[in-house]
Amino acid sequence: MYFDIHSHLHDTAFDPDRSEVLSRMKEMSVGTITIGTDITSSRNAVKLAETEEGVWASVGVHPRDNPDEIFDAEVLENLAASEKVVVIGECGLDYFGGADEEEKKRQQHLFEEHIDCALTTNLPLMLHVRDAYDDVLAILEYRAQKGGERLRGNVHFFAGDKNTAKRFFDIGFSVSFTGVITFTHEYDEVVEYAPKDMIMAETDAPYVAPVPFRGKRNEPLYVREVYQKIADIRRVSDRNIQEDVNINAERIFGLSEV
Repeated sequence: MYFDIHSHLHDTAFDPDRSEVLSRMKEMSVGTITIGTDITSSRNAVKLAETEEGVWASVGVHPRDNPDEIFDAEVLENLAASEKVVVIGECGLDYFGGADEEEKKRQQHLFEEHIDCALTTNLPLMLHVRDAYDDVLAILEYRAQKGGERLRGNVHFFAGDKNTAKRFFDIGFSVSFTGVITFTHEYDEVVEYAPKDMIMAETDAPYVAPVPFRGKRNEPLYVREVYQKIADIRRVSDRNIQEDVNINAERIFGLSEV
């Protein structure tokens, strides 16, 4: 009934009660993709996904959280061979708080390596972009000329404007929204503008819990609040949003059980 396309269910924040979280998800028919941010967490994400129904995984290296992490394409491609791995990332560019030219070049090279990995494995990308939309789009728009439809994916935690969103839509990338939309109207215009085949919902759990759970640990179950808010903003029924978002998740990530 609900699909959270971006969580970190393998994170240590869930170690005390992960089985209970999974039980609540199953009871309410909530699925998720648990997202790797380095080699270790990617392995953990795959391990969890392979043992749990309704959980899938991504493998990748976050652009900024682990600056000393060495990108190993062979390791990631081997992990991506699992049938439960449905996306490469999270990857992209993160200039939040400032980044000098050397740091920008490091991140851009890392991003290019993820793009190559996605094309090699024929998987979509899960993008992390912060204060760097123009540079990410410049890279993707150039690569799209060569990669065609094989270059595809989703922009996680989208925080850009309508024009930025359109540029992503034009190259076949969807956008997803978190619980942030439940406590600010800053993104209402983009939520309303997005084509119904280019919009998805996520939690980014354990972070940014939606209203009415703000201040608490987030979990995939709370993606229901994001669905509800998307429906409110777009002035459509909850059922319509469920159908649209789930169809999009199935198409973009190649899922068959949503």
